Amino acid sequence: MAMSRQSKDNLIRNAFFLTALSSIVALALIMLYLFIEGLPIFKIVSVTDFLFGHYWYPTSEPHEFGIFPLIVASLAVTALSSAIAIPLGVMTAIYLAEIASRRTRDIFKPIVELLAALPSVVIGFFGMVVVAPFIQETFDLATGLNLFNAAMMLAFMSVPTICSVSEDAIYAVPRELKEASLALGATHFETIAKVVLPASLSGISTAVMLGMSRAIGETMVVLMVAGGAAMIPTSIFSPVRPMPSSIAAEMAEASFRGDHYRALFAIGIVLFLFTLAFNLIASHVAEKHKQVGAATL
Repeated sequence: MAMSRQSKDNLIRNAFFLTALSSIVALALIMLYLFIEGLPIFKIVSVTDFLFGHYWYPTSEPHEFGIFPLIVASLAVTALSSAIAIPLGVMTAIYLAEIASRRTRDIFKPIVELLAALPSVVIGFFGMVVVAPFIQETFDLATGLNLFNAAMMLAFMSVPTICSVSEDAIYAVPRELKEASLALGATHFETIAKVVLPASLSGISTAVMLGMSRAIGETMVVLMVAGGAAMIPTSIFSPVRPMPSSIAAEMAEASFRGDHYRALFAIGIVLFLFTLAFNLIASHVAEKHKQVGAATL
């Protein structure tokens, strides 16, 4: 007997519900394991000493589990890469959505999207083999593996995400808003600056936060090009060691469920909280500046 329309609807609804539920359950289990493995380190070291200690020597005697240099390195790399990637990504999105001809857009948009498909290890290898010697020779430095190199590579990775999401947000601006602005005598560039960008602010803000989240959580690139020095940077050319690279570099040598192992999971908790904060901020900004139709501008 043929399945009724209501039965099909219920089946599809339940399938989507189970898919969404499985994602939530998987995330919850990962969070649970992260906290179970990481929190016991705070029986050895206080939260304050862990977060604000200036020395990371997990294998010395006595152990030093201060991750403040790692936090500063992660924030510095993220901030510098964002300063490079946000203008490039947003301006590229404006050009593709509002200025470029259809033919130009059809050529450049696939190229931008293709950049997002590049494996991080390839970008890291490019930074290590090509960019690092260039920086070292140009600025007469001891090493080209430093904060600036890592920030450039992370910006290179973040631009496609920021550009694609921002472009979609700009495309979603109601056409009548642009037409009304032009009809009132505004130029094309005035319309972009005073109508299109404010109307698409929600989506652009989300794009920026997604790009920053990717930058702060990226592992392979910073592991290869940041320099690996667990110290507070004094300039953009200082070698640094962000949190993800510490986890990746040291997890294999940490004894299972030893103090070092627990400390690395605690770093994972801090990194998770930073990423969660970025996502919450993005959600708040997107909701605050949400554009519905043409009447809410």
